[in-house]
Formats: sequence, C-alpha cells, structure tokens
Amino acid sequence: MVDFGGLLKPGMGVWWSQAAAEPRPLVDELLAQAPAVGPLRLFTGLSWNDQLAQSISPADTMVSYGGLGALRALGKTDQLEVVPCHYSALPRMFAEHRLPSDAGLLAVSPPDRDGMCSLGIGVDYMADAIEHTSLLFAEVNRQMPALPGSPRIPLRRFAATIETDRSLQEETTRPPADIDRAIAGHIAELVDDGDTLQVGIGSMGAAVLDALSGHRDLGFHAGMITDDVMHLIDKGVVTGRRKQVDVGLCVAGTALGSADLYSRVADLPVVFRPTSYTHAPQVLSQLSSLVAVNFAIEVDLTGQVGAEVSRGTYLGAVGGQVDFARAAALTGKRSIIALRSTMRGASSIKFALDEGVVTTARADVDCVVTEHGIAHLRGQPLAERRRRLIAVAAPEFRDELAGAARAAS
Repeated sequence: MVDFGGLLKPGMGVWWSQAAAEPRPLVDELLAQAPAVGPLRLFTGLSWNDQLAQSISPADTMVSYGGLGALRALGKTDQLEVVPCHYSALPRMFAEHRLPSDAGLLAVSPPDRDGMCSLGIGVDYMADAIEHTSLLFAEVNRQMPALPGSPRIPLRRFAATIETDRSLQEETTRPPADIDRAIAGHIAELVDDGDTLQVGIGSMGAAVLDALSGHRDLGFHAGMITDDVMHLIDKGVVTGRRKQVDVGLCVAGTALGSADLYSRVADLPVVFRPTSYTHAPQVLSQLSSLVAVNFAIEVDLTGQVGAEVSRGTYLGAVGGQVDFARAAALTGKRSIIALRSTMRGASSIKFALDEGVVTTARADVDCVVTEHGIAHLRGQPLAERRRRLIAVAAPEFRDELAGAARAAS
C-alpha cells in the first residue's frame, strides 16, 4: 500500500493514466485515502473505474477533457469539471500547470536490467505530463508489455510503487449494427489504396475498418489502436508503405482492445508516441494522404458538427476530432464526418445544433456520411450544402428540414 497521506498535501492536483493503462489499484488507494489528505483536484481521461462516482470524496474535484466511461456519472454532479479543449492542447496545459500536475499515477512494465520501466501501451498524454510533474507513483504490472518504442522512465523516479500481476482492462465494444455497416460502406468508397487513416473508436469505427479489408497499403496514425487495426495488419491491408512519415509504422498514443492485442502489440509494426507527437499539427501536416474519419451526434445544414452534448448533458470530449479533421481538410486528403441519420427518433441532421455547441467547424468538413449516402461539401456554398445534407438526412425529416431552410433564407 502507498501512503499518499505522507506525500500529498491539501490542494494538490493529481493525474493518472487512462483507458487500459489506468493504474486501478493505485487509484483506488488514492480515493480511499483522499478524505484524510484534504481536498484534491484529480484528472484522468477515459476511465472504467466504477468506484469513481461512489468513492470520490465530496471535497475533491475531478477534471477531465470529457465525461467518458465512468466519468459520465460524475458529469451529473458538481464534482466533474469538463475542460473543452483539443486533444493536442493537453501537453501545453500540463506544461503550464493549468491541469492537475503536482503528482501523477502510472502503470508501467517491470524494470529492465538498467532499471528502466516502459510506459508500454500507456504513452498518450501521460508521457507529456511526466515532464512537468515532480511526484510520481507507479503500479509496476508484470502484464504491461515493455515495448521497444515506448518511452521509458527510471524506477528511481517514483516516490512509491506497488507490484501487481493483473490483466489490462479490455475494451468491450458492441458489434456493429447493419446501419453502421451501411455507413462504413459509403466511407470505404472515399478511401483509396495508400491513404493514411485516422478513425474514431467504437462500433462504427470497427465497421469502417472492417469495410476496408479489400484495400491495399493503408497507413494508420491516430490516438488509439484497436483490434480492428491489428486485423488489417494481419491481412496485409495496413502496411504503412506509402506514408510520408513513419513509413511502415502505425502510430498511436495508446492501445484499446482485447488481451490478444495487448499480448501481440510488441510484435506488430506499431509505435506508441506522446500526444505532443500524435496530434501535433507539424506532424499531421506532413501526411498528405491523411483521411480523417470522425463521428458526430449531430450536424447542422451548413456542415457544423456537434459531438459534445448528449441528451441535453454536456460531456465535452472534443478529443482529437478537430486536430485530425483540420489537418485532413487543409494539408491532407479528406475530412469525413459520419453519423446515423436519426437518434432516438429525431433527425441527426438539424437546422441548428442543440445548445449551439459547435465541435468542428464547417470549413473543416469535406464530407458528411449517413446510411443514406455521402454529402460532398468541399468547395460548396451554403445553399448547396443545405441541399446535399438534406439529401442524406432520414427521408421522413427531409421536407421539414427543407422548409426550415427556406424560411431562414
């Protein structure tokens, strides 16, 4: 057990790794001891720790870039503060100590002969935050792979450690539905052999990657790598041979998938790099073949994208959507936004976005795809954009949308 009370002081900010690299035993200890330490500001990204909403001290505040996973329950309380930001901004905000950065909790591999621990699959924002965090704690997990390309940190750098031998958290995505596969089929038409892909995660992302099985020499550069990318590597579809940078390599910040992915990742042509690299404009601008595929909750009739408000609740999670969409639209090949044409019986193509929250600007969207087809927006004036977007809306809502557009013109 780590004695956080002897090392942390009231008012400190503590961050920890996210997703499969979340150091759950350390986090649980921190939550248990937090009431005795005093008020803390806490930060993480995607978390599956169902104890967060139940165990967080009333005096503590959770900060995140979005209400993802277990943080969604906290989003309904005053204890979650969502910071609207592009994912590429996280490194700078840690450097400026705008995010909690007095202490950090990590999951690492056992040290090698030189006493160096690998960050394994948990590179992401953590590798950037480490540089600006004086007090570090580690879960040394025997099942965290020591990857050759991942950053390493000396064991002596940690103020305290615990040793575990536990499986990394697996991601459970529901299988793609027929509607997801229909949308994915349209997206596959927009991807050429040799393109470099960034694809959002989830069931629709899985459908998109599966739909690309007949392509050749695709590249991959994104925030996360999943089982679906691994399958395309196995099939010889993703080779990275035609990438303009990192030729022959898939670049990601972290892995999110099955135990099979975690056990094999060291043998795959995959390199994990910090957010300051994976999402950096100066890196993405070199990928002239970049096709960014991102997903939305809603799109208005000019092409503005809403992806932060769900059922009237602000969840944030801008993530890397804008980073990749803008790069793909300006210096890459194509920026694609995909969504189902309806959600809970309402049209997802709308005259105006709910709450007026714009995640991705219309100038950064080349195509909008629903199960009804592709709306090509690049180079089109507003009136033509409206016509094309109405054409891919659900048929039962097209007349209503057309009427709203006429009334506003």
